[in-house]
Amino acid sequence: MTITIDDFLAVDIRAGTVVEAAPFPEAKKPAIRLTIDFGPEIGRKKSSAQITDRYTPETLVGQKVMAVVNFPPRQIGPFMSQVLVLGFPDADGAIVLAAPQGEVPDGARLA
Repeated sequence: MTITIDDFLAVDIRAGTVVEAAPFPEAKKPAIRLTIDFGPEIGRKKSSAQITDRYTPETLVGQKVMAVVNFPPRQIGPFMSQVLVLGFPDADGAIVLAAPQGEVPDGARLA
């Protein structure tokens, strides 16, 4: 499927720092609840991510991640996920988080 540049620009992908991470035992599939700081314009947002194969809550705090911040919130069990954290499956299907390669401020938009 081919999209236009306007379609791409409509997706708001931002960098943020994980400030809180906790197990999410109520999820149907193993997941971690994240609170991510996207800077003063967007603030802190919550997300549920199925990333338990490669990450623990303790290893996530302080990490930079990338997320779509303009999808509507989604109810996941008792938790409201506000952003979609981005990642890629490795050779075994475990998700590897997408992150900026250099220092960027929280809230920086993918250009």
